[in-house]
Amino acid sequence: MLHWENKRISMPRELSKHYDAKATEQRANARWEADQFANPDKLPARHTEPFVIMLPPPNVTGSLHMGHALEDTVTDTLVRMKRMQGYKVLWLPGTDHAGIATQRVVEKKIKKEQNKTRWDLGREKFLEEVWAWKEEYGDRIYQQLKRIGASLDYSRARFTMDEGYVKAVETAFHHYKDKGWIYKGTRVINWCYRCGTSLSDLELEYVEAKDYLYQIVYPFADPSAGSPRLRSGQAGQAGITAATTRPETMFGDTAVAVHPDDDRWKDIVGQKVTLPLTDRSIPIIADDTIDLEFGTGALKVTPAHDFADAEIGERHQLEAPQVITDRGKMADNEFVPEALRGKNIAEARETTVRELEASGALIGTEPLTHNVATCYRCGTVVEPIPSEQWFLKMGELAKMAAAAYESDGVSVEPERWKRVALDRLANERDWCISRQLWWGHKIPVDGEEDVLDTWFSSALWPFATLGWPDSVETSSGKPAKGSDLDLYYPGHWMTSDRGILFLWQNRMVFSGLEFMGKLPFTKLYIHPTVLTKSGQRMSKSLGTGIDPLELIDQHGADAVRFGLLWQATGVQDIRFDESAILAGKKFTNKIWNATRYALGTVGEEAVVPSERPKGETEEDQVILTALERATTTVTEEIEQLRYGQALETFYEFFWHQFCDVYLEQTKVRSDEMAKQVLLWVLSVSLRTLHPFMPFLTDELWEQLPHEEQNKIALPIAPWPEVNEQDNAGVSG
Repeated sequence: MLHWENKRISMPRELSKHYDAKATEQRANARWEADQFANPDKLPARHTEPFVIMLPPPNVTGSLHMGHALEDTVTDTLVRMKRMQGYKVLWLPGTDHAGIATQRVVEKKIKKEQNKTRWDLGREKFLEEVWAWKEEYGDRIYQQLKRIGASLDYSRARFTMDEGYVKAVETAFHHYKDKGWIYKGTRVINWCYRCGTSLSDLELEYVEAKDYLYQIVYPFADPSAGSPRLRSGQAGQAGITAATTRPETMFGDTAVAVHPDDDRWKDIVGQKVTLPLTDRSIPIIADDTIDLEFGTGALKVTPAHDFADAEIGERHQLEAPQVITDRGKMADNEFVPEALRGKNIAEARETTVRELEASGALIGTEPLTHNVATCYRCGTVVEPIPSEQWFLKMGELAKMAAAAYESDGVSVEPERWKRVALDRLANERDWCISRQLWWGHKIPVDGEEDVLDTWFSSALWPFATLGWPDSVETSSGKPAKGSDLDLYYPGHWMTSDRGILFLWQNRMVFSGLEFMGKLPFTKLYIHPTVLTKSGQRMSKSLGTGIDPLELIDQHGADAVRFGLLWQATGVQDIRFDESAILAGKKFTNKIWNATRYALGTVGEEAVVPSERPKGETEEDQVILTALERATTTVTEEIEQLRYGQALETFYEFFWHQFCDVYLEQTKVRSDEMAKQVLLWVLSVSLRTLHPFMPFLTDELWEQLPHEEQNKIALPIAPWPEVNEQDNAGVSG
């Protein structure tokens, strides 16, 4: 317990009648910037044990959206409580260079301003344009984070293209390559022909599309083959029917596959069929991965343009002709009919369908709504094509990460996401780590023009941001004593949206173990996804996005934080309701007015007591006990990541027990004890509410009549805790 000596000080200025959120936020941010308590090096001596969180780095092109607002608010709430509890807190910020997104933004800019492409400029000049853009706009996200109240150590802000970080990425690449885990090979990969680069399967965004399922008869090459029971085309030829949504890929077919146990087709396995619109014959093969229940039970196999087909092709040693190029056009080769060569995919599909109809091979067309893989940055439909790329073997790394989850070395909240992470790791394929971009970490191999996948660099975030590998002593292989890497690795807590569980969290886990020998964090919180009130995904392009900065302008940052936290009750998705923000705005006014009334009531002689008042009446004891119960519950709820429940607990206490009851009771009292209790409850309440609503509470804390020698900034004021020795009060 912190004991404060009694000493009179002059009464602070009288509070205005109305709460001005904008002015309050400006004053509070100025105080926090001057105090620098977000920097652990500036914390008082009582802050000893580290508590470390790394901010999931927003894209350098990004601006604060509702997902960020929730993520940053829940983290800041925990961070502020830990700092007040005496932890040496480091919440480290930074931004990601976001290869595809940034390159696309700058490409649009130079097209608009100069009517040129990056190819017109050349690589060197284009990268100069990117760096110029970054210098002008790259740090704007930090100003937006400050507006929501994120108490990050901005003095340690990192960027994934900083010189030290580039060295970390190159070190990691060579480490894996020397172990034989990085290799170059040709494989079917996801290709965005608009961005001109490969993508991992985790970088795809699936969107609902209305399409057609085309049923195509592949006639037997030998007209006497088969039997009358087999489906025939309009021309009367016997054959086997396969369905597809992508008829333009049929020219790359090298087999039709059926399940070996499918009685419908057992007698024709090994026979050949003619590929419609061509004079090529392809075999009917048996493969036990074919779904007997889907369609006719027959699958056209296109090894160069489908991942599952590629695996079938490898097993059966099929040819894999590429019929779609990396420019999204039909290939100019012997496999593609001459009339289709050079056509884009849409044109080729239209022509192919028309020709199939005319030949009688198309026997059915059904409307189909399905999910289509698109580039997560530009929205272009992704094409699987064969390409020579760099890959990282995932076998041992995936096992490492899985063991960490299974042993609870990393605990996951909500726990259901642990199983999701493990399922992914159990089926992890080798990671395509090369990208055909200009902006990014150039692959450190002579003659190589490609860059590394952005997620390769961000996987190193928890330790590369702290000075790895430069901070590692050559002799011992351990972090240099007193370095940030020594003091703040490993971290403790990590949060993000579920959408990057596989892209980022899993990869940070195995990277920490591989390079540091220690897990990067021990607690992983997958926070809810913020949807619209009707349950739609928030998106600017879809017109369903809500700008949190506009909400801050309208209602104040504390009200927005309140509204987000109020709805974070452990659910998987939040259907955002602005009424919760309006409730938060009312609560800020309630706190302001209650404090204004109390300060006007206690008089100029009263000061905040240095310890819990004894209380002289039953009503004193009731409010003090209720305060202790509420603060204890709030602490437990935050530790359990039940933010909505924690906030509701103290909302109910402050509004109904303190304001509605005790403040009313003090209106007929003039004794000193009532004043002491009133000021004590206010002091503890502001400390308890500070992690949730930092701006308002900081402003009011500055107006409380503290004793001069005990004045302390609210961000580092002691967190209210029940005295364990006598269980008789909140210490402070």
